[in-house]
Amino acid sequence: MLTNPRSDRVKAVRALSRRSVRSRTGLFLAEGPQAVREAVRFAPDQVPDVYVTAEAAERHPEIVAAAEAGGLFLHEVSPEVLEAMCDADHPQGVVAVCRWAEPALDVALGALPPDAVVCVLTNVRDPGNAGTVIRGADAAGADLVVLSDSSVDVRSPKVVRSSVGSLWHLPIVTGVPIPVILDALRARGIRLLAADGSGATVLPEADLARPHAWVLGNEAWGLEPEVRDACDEVVRVPIHGRAESLNLAMAATLCLYASAAARDARR
Repeated sequence: MLTNPRSDRVKAVRALSRRSVRSRTGLFLAEGPQAVREAVRFAPDQVPDVYVTAEAAERHPEIVAAAEAGGLFLHEVSPEVLEAMCDADHPQGVVAVCRWAEPALDVALGALPPDAVVCVLTNVRDPGNAGTVIRGADAAGADLVVLSDSSVDVRSPKVVRSSVGSLWHLPIVTGVPIPVILDALRARGIRLLAADGSGATVLPEADLARPHAWVLGNEAWGLEPEVRDACDEVVRVPIHGRAESLNLAMAATLCLYASAAARDARR
């Protein structure tokens, strides 16, 4: 059992909360039972180490069993060590060190189905929003999420936590300039739908019959004019009550579920 919260191993794990360390090592943290469970189930080859307290091991035997079945390094640690490793204020007894692996944009686009639904995030800076959008895209059955190079690091602890395991359920591409993303999507015949409050088209009237990508912008100022103008259609989510607006994650989820409903109606 690891019991020294000041050990070099503990410090190395904790250092993964810093973007510079994640970029240099290619490693990041998955904290909490749901994130670790999904990492171990769906990407065991990307999980070098799992750390768990005795209490959490008893509470989540399926994580221990999956880690052992996958031949992963499973380390029992004291609660103090686990707390020292984690970024969360109230860690839940289990954390995994993971390797980040993503397809190149052209490879991800080449694997899309004929009725593809893609979610594109540009200038999205809030990690909670980014993780929640990834979770919503997963729930709505989207085929790909792409984050521009101006968006938050999806490997940050807050993004990983807010995605609640969805990070391992669908392809995610990051670090690509938004003009390159839009050109690549258009070259694949994917229609670009800007989700923006200025849109002339209301969501229920949007053309979702063809493969399309929802393009969503920053939480505070939305899409940049040049990005909005580069899209084929600008769509707004109607506001029926007195709310001034919807936050990014809510708007994205509504748009993606409209796409899911349209796809289900065609099948």
